[in-house]
This record gives sequence, C-alpha cells and structure tokens, in this order.
Amino acid sequence: MNQDNLGIESLESVSYTLDCGFKKLHLSDRTHVMGVLNVTPDSFFDGGKYFDPDRAFERALEIEEEGADLIDIGGESTRPGSDPVEISEEMRRVIPLIERLNGKISIPISIDTKKSEVAEAAIQAGASIVNDVSGLRSDPAMVSVVVKYNVPVVIMHMKGTPKTMQNNPTYENIIGEIYDYLAEAIQMAVKAGIPKEKIIVDPGIGFGKRWEDNFVILERLKTFQSLMCPILVGVSRKSFIGWALDLPEEERLMGTAGAVAASVMNGAHIVRVHDVKEMVQVVRIVDHIKKSQEYHEY
Repeated sequence: MNQDNLGIESLESVSYTLDCGFKKLHLSDRTHVMGVLNVTPDSFFDGGKYFDPDRAFERALEIEEEGADLIDIGGESTRPGSDPVEISEEMRRVIPLIERLNGKISIPISIDTKKSEVAEAAIQAGASIVNDVSGLRSDPAMVSVVVKYNVPVVIMHMKGTPKTMQNNPTYENIIGEIYDYLAEAIQMAVKAGIPKEKIIVDPGIGFGKRWEDNFVILERLKTFQSLMCPILVGVSRKSFIGWALDLPEEERLMGTAGAVAASVMNGAHIVRVHDVKEMVQVVRIVDHIKKSQEYHEY
C-alpha cells in the first residue's frame, strides 16, 4: 500500500467536482446522498418492492423529493449468494424506467451494473454515471463504454462474486488489500482513457467482507483519501449492522444512521442509502459538525 506524502488536513481540503454532463456535483461542499432503487424481485432489503414499473417510477420521483442528489438504479441483485441475470432481463427491468425518468427528474441517474451492454443502453436512455460493483473487472468492455460516453464511474472493491463473496472471506491486511486493489483499478482505468476526475472509489462494505471487517473499513476510511478520488460508501441496512445489533433488515434504520454518520465523519463524499429522507438529515448534521471548525477557533 503506497500512499502519497500528504497529511490528512491536506487530503481533506482537496476539492472534487463530478461532471455528470447536464449537472455538476460539488462533492467537497457537502456530503451527497445517493438514493437506491432496485428494480428486482430479490435484492437485499427492497427486493420486490419496486419491481412493478409504475411503483419504481413513483419511488424514483419520491427519492428526488426526499433530498437525494443522485439515484442509483439496478436490475440485478448483488446480495450475498445471488445469481446473475441475463443481459436481456436486466435491460428489460431498467431501460424503460430510465427512459421514462429522463427529463422527469433533475438529479443524475446512476446505472448499477457489471455489464457493458446494460451500461451503454442505460446511458443512451438517460443515465449519466456507471456504478460497477466489480471494479471494472467483470466485463472488459465496460471501460470502453465509460470512455466512449465520458461518464463518471464508481469503482468498487469486491472479493469474489456476489454468489461466492461471503464464503469465508479472509484478509491479512484488510485496509492494505482494498487500497491496493482500488489503486490498481484506478491506474488501469486512467491508462485506458478514463479521466481520473471521473473516478469515484467505493471500499465495498459487505462485499466479500467479514462482519468485523466493515467496522475497520469505516474507522480507517480516511486512508483511502490518498487515492485522490471521491469516496462512496454504502452501509444501508447491511448485515454487519444486523450482526452488531441482532436485528433484521427492517429494524436497522438507526444502526444505518450510526454507520452513515461515521462514514461522513471519516471522509465519505457520497453515501448510498435506501432511507433517503432520514439519511439526508443525518448527513446534514454531521456536515455541520465537520464544518464547525471553520466557525470557531479553540
């Protein structure tokens, strides 16, 4: 793990602006909230809730109204143990919805997919960000699509695949291994023609991690600042929260709030959540706490 010779204060003062085409997100001004919309029958927590096209459309509008800065739409479950779906089925789930939302919402749409064909069709339909949980490693053509359309891309760390990732994942140095994986992915992406200012990194909470690993990642999140890319974190209602609190998915709202607060305090620029209205309130309060040092000298 090689980090730049920059102090934490220097890294925290780095300014990031994400150009999504029709809209620029000034990620350094405040924490941004990405609302989750899974149009699947089997996704973790919200699987089946928005599988109906009309309900999905209504929820998308609601996500914007609740204060989300961007929306992440996925048509394939990546929950532990999930099976992949065919390209045609994934496209059937997401493309009509994105087309319908295009021009109806004013926040950028992110397509959550590992497949280049789905990403390209989604961009053509109106999406302006690609969120690839495989870190651009699942489909070699994904890089070409991102370069072709010059869209921002989220590169996430995942050990294994959604089907296998929770089969006894082990690490000798959890932070070092994630850091090196992301650094290598960034280098590969930039070499292929993706501008670094278009790259967002995600340490992959819950993706090939032991429960306790996720707490370590959140506590050490500032380590990833020296990758010099904005950091996205997705903790919403995940199993490590259930493990710590012994609660099912539907009772993890407050646990999620605690994990989101820690993420923001430790350097996340974007938090990916199901409960948009509540988590917008959480991040606004933490943002004020972080900015308080600008108002007062002690």
